[in-house]
Amino acid sequence: MFAAIMAAHAAIRPHVPVSPLERSGPLSQALGCDVWLKCDHLLPIGAFKVRGAANKIRVLGEAARKTGVVTASTGNHGMAVAWAGARAGVPVTVYVPGSAVQSKLDAIRRLGASLVILDAPPIEGELQARRYGAEHGVPYISPYNDPDIVAGQGTIGVEIAEQAGALDAVFVCVGGGGLVSGLGSAIKRLSPHTRVVGVWPQNSPCMLRALEAGRIIDVEEQPTLSDATAGAVEPGSITFPICQQVIDDRVTVSETEIAAAMRAVAAAEHWMVEGAAGVALAGLMQRQDEWRGKKVAVVLCGRNIGLDRFIKAVG
Repeated sequence: MFAAIMAAHAAIRPHVPVSPLERSGPLSQALGCDVWLKCDHLLPIGAFKVRGAANKIRVLGEAARKTGVVTASTGNHGMAVAWAGARAGVPVTVYVPGSAVQSKLDAIRRLGASLVILDAPPIEGELQARRYGAEHGVPYISPYNDPDIVAGQGTIGVEIAEQAGALDAVFVCVGGGGLVSGLGSAIKRLSPHTRVVGVWPQNSPCMLRALEAGRIIDVEEQPTLSDATAGAVEPGSITFPICQQVIDDRVTVSETEIAAAMRAVAAAEHWMVEGAAGVALAGLMQRQDEWRGKKVAVVLCGRNIGLDRFIKAVG
């Protein structure tokens, strides 16, 4: 995996730029530690998912480029695959749940992809999209259960290691585990003393419950501001054993804490970030006493949230 991450780190440039790692003076002062923000919300399509999508599209064979690809997403992954596909001339079809945020669906359409909207939970979209791909000979691109996707997401870990120098911890939200698997795989090789802190919404802790059980299990979920991390983990996902290896600490946060973190970013840095980014910072805010005086990074993984929903959350 590390070799694949390093190959992706070189190959996805210049289409996917290196995102900034910026120190937040206001958050550092408020939390009593040296807080650095990894600004993947500033990447194309406004989310880290563009890393994995760009890497996956670049390794497609010629036949796959002609037939197109199919994927499933609650929003950001679909946007990322649509963006990467449009740049490479690859047709993209995205299966999405009816509960997906409308602004993300609109963005996927604007990027030229076809949408299949299902009245079903996200995991059903993944299963149906995979079945469609198998039946029609169209490659399926998983949001997380794909080594090329994980390798692409891992480029964020390489960047953090190159940008940060000595770093005590990285806080990152966890959904299906693609981001933390890639990031953690890179950090463990390049900065082994840095602790990887996985953070989940209390309302959607699917990978966390799997880690606690030692196997992927069904988990009841509730609505969450962190829609980008919502949804069950696909059986047999490659991210499960990687998460077992690379996540050092586990934190869950409430919806109130997520909203407070989103508000904190807006107040401190004048950025509007989505719930999944708020999850990571909420984890640090909850555990700030443990990291007092330490240097920590927080992954701001995306900004794709509707204005009305953001105002309601932070107001």
